[in-house]
Amino acid sequence: MVAEKSLILDERQVQQKIRRMAFEIYEHNFKEKNIVIAGIDGQGYVLATELAKQVRLISPLEILLVKVTLDKLAPSQSGITLDCDVKTLRKKCIILVDDVLNTGRTFAYGMKPFLDVEVKKIETAVLVNRSHTLFPIYPQYTGYALATTIKDHVEVNLGKGAAVYLV
Repeated sequence: MVAEKSLILDERQVQQKIRRMAFEIYEHNFKEKNIVIAGIDGQGYVLATELAKQVRLISPLEILLVKVTLDKLAPSQSGITLDCDVKTLRKKCIILVDDVLNTGRTFAYGMKPFLDVEVKKIETAVLVNRSHTLFPIYPQYTGYALATTIKDHVEVNLGKGAAVYLV
C-alpha cells in the first residue's frame, strides 16, 4: 500500500520560509562580521546552503558554510565530523541547520563538535518543527511549525521542485 502524501508547503512557500528565516538570522546577528551556517548532512545541508545564499543576498555578513556529518540513526555510535578545521570556528556564532526537528536527538549530537571549541553562541534553524522534542532543543529559526502525531512522517524535498509533505 502506497502512503498518501499531503502537500504542506509548495515550492513558492518553501522559498518564502527560507527567505524569512534568512532575514531573522541577519536581524539576530547584524553586529557580527561573519557567522557559520552548519548544515546536517542531507536535506539539512541543502537547507543550510539555501539559507547561506539568502543571507548573502540581504546582508554584508560573511558566511562560512559547514557540513556536519553523522549517522542520524545511531549518532552515539558514529563519529561526528565537520568539513572544516574546528579552529576556524573559535569565537564565531554558529547556526546549526536541519530540515525537520522531530525529537531533537540529531541536533543534540550535531552540536557535539562545536562544544569542543570556544564558540560565541549556537543557534538552531529548521524548516519544519514538529515539536516532539525529547532533548532540550528549541529552534531559534523555524520556517513552519507543524502539529503531527509521532507516527506521522514529514518529507522535505529541497532544490528544484521544493516541497514539504506529510506522509
